[in-house]
Amino acid sequence: MHHHHSVDASGHQDNTDLASADPTLAPDENVSCRASVDLDPQLCFSRAELVLTSRHLCTRAHPGAAWQRWPLHTELRLAHTDHAGVGRIDLLDASHRLASWHFTLRQHSEVMRLVEAFERQVDSLRTGQPLTDDDTPRCASCKAALPPDSEDCPVCDREVDKPPSTWVLLRLWRFARPYQGKLLAGFLLTLAATGATLVPPYLTMPLMDEVLIPFQNGQPIDKGLVAMLLGGLLGSALVAWALGWARTYLLALVSERIGADLRTATFEHLMGLSLDYFGSKRTGDLMTRIGSETDRINVFLSLHALDFATDVLMIAMTAAILVSINPWLALVTLVPLPFIAWLIHLVRDRLRTGFEKVDRVWGEVTNVLADTIPGIRVVKAFAQEGREAGRFRHANQVNLAINDRLNKTWSLFSPTVSLLTEIGLLVVWAFGIWLVAGNEITVGVLTAFIAYIGRFYGRLDSMSRIVSVTQKAAAGAKRVFDILDHVSNVPEPAEPVKLPALQGRIRMDEIGFRYGSRAVIRNLSLDIQPGEMIGLVGHSGSGKSTLVNLICRFYDVTDGAIQVDGVDIRRIGVADYRRHIGLVLQEPFLFFGTIAENIAYGKPDATRDEIIAAARAAHAHEFILRLPHGYDSLVGERGQGLSGGERQRISIARALLINPRILILDEATSAVDTETEKEIQKALDNLVKGRTTIAIAHRLSTLRKANRLVVMDRGQVVEVGPHDELMARQGAYWRLYEAQARKAEQDALHDLL
Repeated sequence: MHHHHSVDASGHQDNTDLASADPTLAPDENVSCRASVDLDPQLCFSRAELVLTSRHLCTRAHPGAAWQRWPLHTELRLAHTDHAGVGRIDLLDASHRLASWHFTLRQHSEVMRLVEAFERQVDSLRTGQPLTDDDTPRCASCKAALPPDSEDCPVCDREVDKPPSTWVLLRLWRFARPYQGKLLAGFLLTLAATGATLVPPYLTMPLMDEVLIPFQNGQPIDKGLVAMLLGGLLGSALVAWALGWARTYLLALVSERIGADLRTATFEHLMGLSLDYFGSKRTGDLMTRIGSETDRINVFLSLHALDFATDVLMIAMTAAILVSINPWLALVTLVPLPFIAWLIHLVRDRLRTGFEKVDRVWGEVTNVLADTIPGIRVVKAFAQEGREAGRFRHANQVNLAINDRLNKTWSLFSPTVSLLTEIGLLVVWAFGIWLVAGNEITVGVLTAFIAYIGRFYGRLDSMSRIVSVTQKAAAGAKRVFDILDHVSNVPEPAEPVKLPALQGRIRMDEIGFRYGSRAVIRNLSLDIQPGEMIGLVGHSGSGKSTLVNLICRFYDVTDGAIQVDGVDIRRIGVADYRRHIGLVLQEPFLFFGTIAENIAYGKPDATRDEIIAAARAAHAHEFILRLPHGYDSLVGERGQGLSGGERQRISIARALLINPRILILDEATSAVDTETEKEIQKALDNLVKGRTTIAIAHRLSTLRKANRLVVMDRGQVVEVGPHDELMARQGAYWRLYEAQARKAEQDALHDLL
């Protein structure tokens, strides 16, 4: 049954519910989206809420105010505009405006989600089609809706806490395959070495029974026999030593190679992943994965796995020997083993989850390091050294606490194993003495048994350690394979098209791009001629940078296609294609190394003359010569020693050197003074000649030279044309231009005053 709220004529609802955060809903109504706006009509900061339900759009001016609601119907629409960083949405019906809300760009994505959801619901009313959820990105494995802008599924990630199974380690076989022969040799050596170590206790039997006990009973010692037996003991010890050395060395060699291959493979794969993968990961975490995780797997393969194999062989061989000497005694010896095994298993489970946690916490510690050290100038500038030290101390404390809990379990573990061993020995002694008394066996046999059992139990203890190491290695392997299993969003084409020489004609055909669940670019079409310079303008958040990222193929379009010289860029090999693109970024990134190396980054085999020519064209030659070592001066990490304008010119030289057909300038002059800007402008003029250029600019004055300007708004092209034509049209571009000119005037006035 459908119950109505009493609503007065103006569409306001009379029952106010002050307490609840949601408006009162009908029984079959539910909330589908909510957003908060942070400005009131006078553009002062104040929080208002918007809630979209399956039937109404509800709003209240502040928490505690009455809810106001409008039933959804086909005539309703939400219009969105933004101007100078303030967004506004209006709720309109066929004849007039019902309400409007203002918000800052901070709320933009939240409000846009609400607008999209609103449009979908009204569409479904209009078409009568039920609301489909195919727009919501869903988790591939469990079909739960993903949170906006995130790849991680909240449902699956909750289950990640179950420790990885040891089967992960079997996947390492793909790295071990090239070394099969060496591995087999290592296994045979292990077999032989283990055999050799089992000889000495066997030789104690004749020593006891044929030499020492007869001597006690008054017979002389047979010196020849003693020499022979002792020689046998020494010989077997030497053989075991040599074999053990050879085996350990061989297998360590192999495992180091497997580790190195694993590291290289992971790094190469990482370099092949698309940008959005790096966007959601922390540097410190990726560093740990490639560094210490592979190292841990290495140690596991070279030492622990080996020892374990030896132990298993040893136990099997020993058991065979014991049974051959005396089956009854052997039975008594082997009885406590399953108990110990069970106990080990018990503790292992607690340790296993512990080690997973330790890894995660240790990751936190490295993250603090990787965040703080590169950002040290910011840390110092805001005098937050204490706070960073506190973060580090806290991460360390947590690490300590978890390790302490682990060690409590762990420390109980070894003594328990020892205790069980002692009890096992006791049982054997008791049973053995009883057998000797009944003349069933000789003292020699009992001695040999005790010697063998000592080795047996010693091995058991080291076998129990394998559990924790395997767990650690499995956890490490899982994190490495997480990288290796991640498929790049920008795949290499199966049969790449070879491009002889690029003309540089770029055509975009109704392209669309979604980032997570936000549509960032919608049906955008644009045709750029070879050698043309295009200026991209628009408010921040209008999709300019995204468009550039798509042209560079850092991301792939979700709809439509981008063609260069008539070829879809997805059919060209990624590296092949990017060789034709020169990129000058807003924040030029320089690598640690000399200036010359930085300029020649895109073409490492460039001659000194080419490098100097590029630097001259970029107007960088003069200041480079002023540096103490000229072109061989070291640039600190991220170019700390240079000014912003200098870094920028080096990055222009870097782009010039590869002589690209397509040039992308992302706001190259935003962060410099006017003098430097003139220099950079000259450099850019050199750079632009004869190339297809796409320039993003915030200062519209920098785009005077552009053939055409493309004005973007919310992922769409609103206007295209040369500067004068767009000014005459008095549309979006004119508004942007006026706003900037006004601001410049105000700034100038301000400076005068």
